[in-house]
Amino acid sequence: MDAQGRGGTGGIDPADQWVFNPHTGEYELRMPGQQGPQPQAASGVDEPRPAPPRQRSAPAEETAALPAQAPERRRAAPEDKKKVPGQRDRRAPHSRRKAKKRSRKKKVLMWTGGSLAMLLVVGCAGAWYLYQRLNGNLTTVDVGEETGYGDGEPVNVLFIGTDDRTGEGNSGYGNEGDTGRADTTVLMHFSADRSHATALSIPRDLIVDIPECETRNEDGTTTVIPPSEGVRFNESLGGGRDPGCTWRTVEQLTGVEINHFIMADFNAVKDMSTAVGGVEVCVEETIDDPKSHLYLEPGRHRLEGEDALAFVRTRYSVGTGSDLSRIELQQQFLASMAREITSVSVSKMWDLADTATSALTVDTGLNTVRKLYDLANDLGQVPMKDIAFVTLPVVDNTDGATVLIDETRANPIFEMLQQDISWTEDDDRGGDGDGGGNGGDGDGKNGDGGQEMAPPEEVRVDVYNGGNVLGAAQQTVTWLQTEQGVPLSTNAGNAAEPQEETTLEYGADQAAQAARLADMMGLPQSALKEQPDNAGDAPMVLVLGDDFEAPGTPIGGPPQRPEGVDSITADDENVCAS
Repeated sequence: MDAQGRGGTGGIDPADQWVFNPHTGEYELRMPGQQGPQPQAASGVDEPRPAPPRQRSAPAEETAALPAQAPERRRAAPEDKKKVPGQRDRRAPHSRRKAKKRSRKKKVLMWTGGSLAMLLVVGCAGAWYLYQRLNGNLTTVDVGEETGYGDGEPVNVLFIGTDDRTGEGNSGYGNEGDTGRADTTVLMHFSADRSHATALSIPRDLIVDIPECETRNEDGTTTVIPPSEGVRFNESLGGGRDPGCTWRTVEQLTGVEINHFIMADFNAVKDMSTAVGGVEVCVEETIDDPKSHLYLEPGRHRLEGEDALAFVRTRYSVGTGSDLSRIELQQQFLASMAREITSVSVSKMWDLADTATSALTVDTGLNTVRKLYDLANDLGQVPMKDIAFVTLPVVDNTDGATVLIDETRANPIFEMLQQDISWTEDDDRGGDGDGGGNGGDGDGKNGDGGQEMAPPEEVRVDVYNGGNVLGAAQQTVTWLQTEQGVPLSTNAGNAAEPQEETTLEYGADQAAQAARLADMMGLPQSALKEQPDNAGDAPMVLVLGDDFEAPGTPIGGPPQRPEGVDSITADDENVCAS
């Protein structure tokens, strides 16, 4: 048998090269040409050889299995089975079976260890290939924003869904000639202790000011895009603007510092919904949308691919037919998708990872799969029940096609994000849920001792601006008159002197009016300055200080969740679009 066969070079079986050394009591590997196991020396002194055991004569075959130093009573082996020095005769009788068994066991261990080593090498090579493939899937954009975060700090990730129509089957959605715009934008805030998260959806038709932004070209040069005022939010991306422009626009709008962005297009919705085996959605009424080509009867449906994309693009056949109604569908879909991803089987994990990385564009801070994994592993600690999807409050614009920010309700939300306050935690700060801070009980009494509160139409107040918010007095008067039902409020201009804290001065006979205004404004007890004399028909005096931020935002305390804001939680499986 040649060297590649079982016998090895010279017809030697590798297993037969292990022989027993009586001087060490161990089996040793003897190579061709080696005459036998050599005595082991200790501390430079040869150990005495043990006397050979006394035994009766043994057949030649048995003596042939003895070490080389045994008495030479061997008979010559046939020429066709010529012995190699040191090779043990495979025909040894029962007295050597124990040695042979040990030799076979050692052989098994050698082969097993070698196989494991080979599997490790192949496995590492395979893992490296997969890692490189997933890395190669990612598209990275340098937006000039490197905002990392440390342990124990909140994380804000901007998710951008574009209406880029490239790819098979996407030309039927929207205006085919458009470049990718910021069609769906969600600012995802994860708390410092990873106990809660808030996903704030920003309507694409919201009128905003887009700040100047610098974009980086492929050749390494930069282009400065000038600012735009009073334009749709979705224009913050496309037309020369990159995701960094959307990043800066959201930071300017919310006052929240963003750490990373992740962007996906139409294909991401189709491919990822397919990779997880479909996403379950619910509708209360029939959807028959001619624009998205979606038809769904009432009930629950599992959607993937084109149907999933059509669902998140539908708006004309649900709710008011506006983009706000579509946001509700998108929030239901995203919450359901999150539940599907957390329960995806191992067999689907590779497809999901491959699909997700192929569909994503990220900032340079997330330019490897390892960084994405670390981020997901960190943020994945938030319980589903404490992930809230919230829609930014807006009011209709006069053109009927766009919307304006509802500052009264939006500002407290921005404050909650900035101060890392949970949306899902029970509100136990004493507020009434509508921006007030003294907790009216609905029976005409506030929450600070049972003070009777006057009806809003009886509250008479002059509002002065003594703080650093430009136009604060007029904003407050407009808010009081149009939203709180206080017609007897007046903009008295700037205060004689600036002041840090907001104050409300009132006469002894105006306590009920003061209690009502304090409840509306969220004024702390320290802001109330009762005068000893009655005021009669003179109005109260409200001076807004530096602690004033916006009408409806409580002063001197944490912001409270505004009333009437659409929201769901990620664990709510009973959400059904209407």
